[in-house]
Amino acid sequence: MGSRTIFLAPWWRRALLTALVTCLNSVPALLDELAALLIFAPQSGWRHYLKMQYADQTFKGLYHWNLFDALMLIPYFAVMIVLSIYGVHRYTLCYQYFKHRRNYNPDPPRRFDELPTVTVQLPIFNEQFVIDRLIEAVCAMEYPREKLEIQVLDDSTDETQEVAAGIVERYAALGHPIICIHRTNRHGFKAGALDAGLKVAKGEFVAIFDADFVPPSDWLMKVIHHFAEPEIGMVQTRWTHLNRDYSMLTQIEAILLDGHFVLEHGARFRSGEFFNFNGTAGMWRRQAIFDGGGWQHDTLTEDTDLSYRSQMAGWKFKYLPDVECPSELPIEMTAFKTQQARWAKGLIQTSIKVLPMVFRSNISRQNKIEAVYHLTANMSYPLMVIMSALLIPAMICRFYQGWFQMLLIDVPLFTASSFSIAVFYVMSQRELFPKTWKKTFYYLPFLMALGIGLTVTNTKAVMEALLGIKSAFVRTPKYRVAVKGERSQAAKYRKRLKLAPWIELLLGCYFAAAIYYTFTNKNYFTAPFLILFVVGYWYTGLMSLLQGRFERWRSGRTNTEESSPKPFPVGV
Repeated sequence: MGSRTIFLAPWWRRALLTALVTCLNSVPALLDELAALLIFAPQSGWRHYLKMQYADQTFKGLYHWNLFDALMLIPYFAVMIVLSIYGVHRYTLCYQYFKHRRNYNPDPPRRFDELPTVTVQLPIFNEQFVIDRLIEAVCAMEYPREKLEIQVLDDSTDETQEVAAGIVERYAALGHPIICIHRTNRHGFKAGALDAGLKVAKGEFVAIFDADFVPPSDWLMKVIHHFAEPEIGMVQTRWTHLNRDYSMLTQIEAILLDGHFVLEHGARFRSGEFFNFNGTAGMWRRQAIFDGGGWQHDTLTEDTDLSYRSQMAGWKFKYLPDVECPSELPIEMTAFKTQQARWAKGLIQTSIKVLPMVFRSNISRQNKIEAVYHLTANMSYPLMVIMSALLIPAMICRFYQGWFQMLLIDVPLFTASSFSIAVFYVMSQRELFPKTWKKTFYYLPFLMALGIGLTVTNTKAVMEALLGIKSAFVRTPKYRVAVKGERSQAAKYRKRLKLAPWIELLLGCYFAAAIYYTFTNKNYFTAPFLILFVVGYWYTGLMSLLQGRFERWRSGRTNTEESSPKPFPVGV
């Protein structure tokens, strides 16, 4: 048995060696067959695309940077890195929100033994279609009349003067403590009106509502007792939306605002950082306004300006996400763009004014860093314009680079800058609507496209702020439309057409050409990203030009009350 085993061992070794030599001899033949297959493969389709993009090493090592590539790619990546920093900050806000979520208590720690006097200020300017709804809601608030004062601060220059005066007179006759203060010079715009009303106000606390808000009857009672804590200077409540389901545009606007009110305000308040009064649906302690320097009108966001000055003076702010105040969203693109441009310009103006004070103050370093992120966030719009201009040249320069290098650079930048937007707004919807939040994914591409489309008007606004160009406080038109298909009464408040929509259409064409370039060069993975730019610019441009026409086509008649006789009277 032992001799037989010794005899078989060399035989198995010879067999294995023979098989190995045979396999090695067949390798050249297999390589020849593979080369022939690739050579005679169809020169289109996914097989050829993947071969050319990821397997072809023919020109590896032949590409070298030159001055043109450096001039294109260095600014491009610099912009992307800055946008990524702001994107990472969105992740940070989400983390802070959940980390400190136990720091919120919806119930006031203590209550007033005797209710204090409250003044409710209603600043209006040419709001004839919504002023009756606002005054009716405020007069229905549950609060002792002897402790309440209602001021209608009217700067109107149209029929709203007579409409507001008549409504105030009617409710005053019914015993409501309401007065109308009309100014003829509109000095300081909204801030000037609030300051003028404050000088004659009786209340120790001041609640403010814009014309398109409809506060619930129990709003004052839910808010006032939080001021029983003597260090509280302002309480902000969460906006909800009467016409959220009116259109795709209003759905996206609501999601954008929900992100701000749920995650931004929530994270900043719960982590002890500064946040801002939103100009409406909030209540101030009168002394906190005075200690902050009062209402000032050298910026278009007087609410944020005063908020930072008051908090640096030592006052604490409180945010109540469970206390809701319904409002009306702009239903037309130009109204939305007007609102967003005013906010963008105002925040940059406030950053120029307030950030030096913040840096000189003795607040924490974390508060200073968060203030920079908060007040300079709209700098992303001019950065987006620069990125848009450099996108196609950068794409051409990078065509000859390897896929691994592009993957190594682009995926982290995309995750930080663009993907963070999706995460931010999906999380806000999940917090508000735990049963229906998944439908947010349907709106995400349109939300991102709309954000891109706003870059033209918002960049103009930001550059005006940086250059010190002053402008009037442009009100957001109020349409009093809540139900889908309902016709607006406020066509007279539409703006005349200007250049911005045409620039947006041209930019859309530019990116449509970029998509054509990507397909001709088999760069299919870039196309979906570019489609967002095309949709965003064409959507904002066309809706700015045609929004007024849609309403006339639906009604089948021409509206003679339009403020512009031009065929396309809508534009920013």
